[in-house]
Amino acid sequence: MTWFSIIVSGIVTYFSRMAMVALIDREMLGTKVKEVLNYVPAAVFPAIIFPGIFFNDFGSFVEITDPKIYGAIVALVVGFYSRSVIATIVSGLLSYWFIIFFLLR
Repeated sequence: MTWFSIIVSGIVTYFSRMAMVALIDREMLGTKVKEVLNYVPAAVFPAIIFPGIFFNDFGSFVEITDPKIYGAIVALVVGFYSRSVIATIVSGLLSYWFIIFFLLR
């Protein structure tokens, strides 16, 4: 019964979200609405990423010596100068891994 509930709720969630994407005609939206919707990914991405960087497992702020902060700083600098999502992600991960595997030994 639990798996049935999970599958049904997943299907309902998928179709309710997909209906908004598939059924709305792009010409129905005004130019101002389209312009505002262009900023949604840039506003949602930090809201997803920042809690993972600045909060620990208990919900309190991490210390400034946490390797995640240094990895995020490297990723911000690379992202600012390269304007490449892939370069930003790879540089942040590599710098974080370098810190935790080589510098903190």
